[in-house]
Amino acid sequence: MLTEARKAVPKDQQRSVPHARAQAAIPLWAMLAALSAVAAMSQAFRTVATLFASELQREFGASTQEIGLFAGAFHLSFAVAQIPIGVALDLFGPRRTVSAAFLLACAGSFLSVFAPNLPVLVASQVLIGIGCAPAFLGAIVFVTNRYPASQFARLSGLVLSFSGIGMLITGTPLAFVVETWSWRAGFLVLAILSAIVLAANVLLVSDERVEPGRERKRPGLLAAFAEIGPLLAQRHTLGILLLGGVSYAAFLTLRGLWAVPMLMDRHGFGLVVSGHIMLATSVAALLGPPVFGLLKPGNRGRRYWIVASAALCIVAFAALAGQSSSLVDVIAVVLLGFMTGYFILQYADVRAAYVEEVAGRAFAVFNTAIFLGVAVMQWLTGLVGSFAAAQDADPFTPVFVVIIVLLAAGIASFVLLPWPRGKGWER
Repeated sequence: MLTEARKAVPKDQQRSVPHARAQAAIPLWAMLAALSAVAAMSQAFRTVATLFASELQREFGASTQEIGLFAGAFHLSFAVAQIPIGVALDLFGPRRTVSAAFLLACAGSFLSVFAPNLPVLVASQVLIGIGCAPAFLGAIVFVTNRYPASQFARLSGLVLSFSGIGMLITGTPLAFVVETWSWRAGFLVLAILSAIVLAANVLLVSDERVEPGRERKRPGLLAAFAEIGPLLAQRHTLGILLLGGVSYAAFLTLRGLWAVPMLMDRHGFGLVVSGHIMLATSVAALLGPPVFGLLKPGNRGRRYWIVASAALCIVAFAALAGQSSSLVDVIAVVLLGFMTGYFILQYADVRAAYVEEVAGRAFAVFNTAIFLGVAVMQWLTGLVGSFAAAQDADPFTPVFVVIIVLLAAGIASFVLLPWPRGKGWER
């Protein structure tokens, strides 16, 4: 049997036959689940700042702006790593790329447990950000390579929904751990879960196609990077990136930095009660992606859905800025969790806007814009919030106004700048 398998595979690939035969017994859904678990851990790491903020201020004497730096370090390193990670995914595949990178996240999370000061903690966030860089990207590249294009939106929506489990972790469960023990115990829980997820990816995920003769021709390293320039120069890229840079950033800035402090300071909620609300928001974020993933509006119709969804997010942030009542604020936060589902339409828009040969790098460029946007927005809102607090004013209203302005600018860019065109795009 092994001899027949060797004959079916070219000589230069015969060394991978035992691994391929072992992986053939593992269904694609199990591999995708393992990759999605990395995305879930990434969601958990990027939303811990709101739970740890008060503890860090108390232990390290950190200012609001320094907490913003702590929260933004993950997203900045995550964003900077996107393009190299995208190239690595094309050249080496999800298993090796995700596993090698996520090892850094495990190291950073364990370092966080023992961080003696805020600079070390920020450095650990940089490691975690780089380690989580291929999280969702690895899963959607896997979907692109292994499944028909018609299933992209549905499966990507399921991946994004599954990744929302990470936000469930940083809701009530981690809030209980932090309140009962400390923020260090919270990081220890995340570190242990990360080690388990890393082991699952090493053991379950396969980089190679099992079918003989179906191997993709991969470009060289320099050629892979060289293809990014023409991709950025395409007429429709700027509009996609500008909206991408503010859409997810708006929600994640709220969920990861401002939601819990707002609920506690503005309405007097405790940490665990606020954790319950974050749990409800995370459940809504689990439901949104598969719901939006069921939409099949065509390429132009999808763009209208994206614009309408982003506009509804502006309405929700306007409600938060209005300081009307605790009920309105809770509803707005949970609604914004559900509206994360429209981000899957943005990924489908990217998938349709570029040829398949550069799909991995297109996703990487888009992810770079997203998480640079998150880092910038969290830093900017931290600056605005600190300034308002120094004037003895409510810090939350100006923060939400800044988010509204940036969202409106992103929508305008997406609508007014050139749209994709070409054969099949108008469908």
